[in-house]
Amino acid sequence: MSASGQAETAALRPDGRHIAIHPLDVRGRFIRARRLGFALLIACYLGAPLVPVGGHPAVFLDVAHRRFFLFGATFAAQDFWIVSLLAAALVFSLLFVTAWRGRAWCGWACPQTVFLEALYRPIERWIDGPRNARVKQAQGPWTARRAARAIVKYSLYLAVSSLIAHTAVGLFVSAPELLGMVRDGPARHPVAFGWSVAMTLVLTFNFGWFREQFCIVLCPYGRLQSVLHDRDSVVVGYDARRGEPRGKPGAPGAGDCIDCKKCVWACPTGIDIRNGLQMECLACAQCADACDEVMLKLRRPAGLVRHASLNQLAGRPRRVWRPRLVVYAAAASVAVLAATAALAARTSFEATVVRQPGVPWVLDADAVRNQLDVHLTNKQGVPARFRLQVRAPVPAQIGLGQSVVELPPLGDTRIPLVVTVARADLPAALLLQLEVAGEPGGVQRQEIRFVAPPR
Repeated sequence: MSASGQAETAALRPDGRHIAIHPLDVRGRFIRARRLGFALLIACYLGAPLVPVGGHPAVFLDVAHRRFFLFGATFAAQDFWIVSLLAAALVFSLLFVTAWRGRAWCGWACPQTVFLEALYRPIERWIDGPRNARVKQAQGPWTARRAARAIVKYSLYLAVSSLIAHTAVGLFVSAPELLGMVRDGPARHPVAFGWSVAMTLVLTFNFGWFREQFCIVLCPYGRLQSVLHDRDSVVVGYDARRGEPRGKPGAPGAGDCIDCKKCVWACPTGIDIRNGLQMECLACAQCADACDEVMLKLRRPAGLVRHASLNQLAGRPRRVWRPRLVVYAAAASVAVLAATAALAARTSFEATVVRQPGVPWVLDADAVRNQLDVHLTNKQGVPARFRLQVRAPVPAQIGLGQSVVELPPLGDTRIPLVVTVARADLPAALLLQLEVAGEPGGVQRQEIRFVAPPR
């Protein structure tokens, strides 16, 4: 540990105890781009349950009624296989991005990073001051002033955590229903209240104290990167050929690194980027911004710490396309195309013919009877009317429970269908045709095989 109290190699002591990290406030192109991205992501998160799209919230996961609304599209429980394809596309895309650009997800889009850097750290800086003041306060004794600061800080943490938690609950119960629950009080909605309180406390603990330990200790993605990376993956790295040996400005034979340790102090996980690629690195590039600021003051070229592959940092050329990147890109493309095709082929309603329990046919004097059910599902987020008609190529008595059916959004019903055909009129194979016209929803037709006993 350095004299200022900042860990130089990790956020944990050898015995496993936590070392509080107080990152240096940096300025630069990377932090500006990240803050813009954070603002957009948080706006999307907060707006998801509030902004209406197609008559429903942009994101509404109504698990209780097995219906899901995503950006104007409506999904029922029967569409879960499409969600699986979308999830596979996201997983393979993440693998591709990791092999290509390292842990860019962690430093730029992971909710842990987004909320911590965009909401909680600014509160900490506002209450406790810049890094030097925070380090000094952490090393000093507890005083009334420090206790008051802690109370104010954690009160704000609780408020922000409560907003995040209530937004998460709103994704599952809808914002209007959530507001109604808040007005009714916790006694009438103990489950939703319990989830909100639990999430608020967990978020406050996580972002107020646990912080980078989540990335280092709990998150499996950081440990997987060692098998996803190769020497041609673009990472945030230190150019040792240019920076070494370290020395003060003007020292004979010294490299560009003056050992100011600002890259270490700026790191949110407390590592020294000059020690090479490490599991704890989030690819946030705060060390690059801190180093570029020093290089600018010394009138030296920026990029001593920069985005580059390990091969490039060693002075060797970088291969852009290599087997693992091709495999990940191909898998992601297949998953995306499959999900796109599934979404394009998805219908607004579904009609399925199922046979009633028992024998497949019933003999009635000189006629054969089939008893079936038409299972009709409205897969739209609006009410719909359906007209049903069954056609037969031979004379037949067709008993359809309802020829006109009205279903609520994502509603379903079973309509009995009884078809009777005289044995004398039965061909070797008889196919009936069911036609269902949705208003709205188009027309679907399917064949029904009439089952009869052998002659």
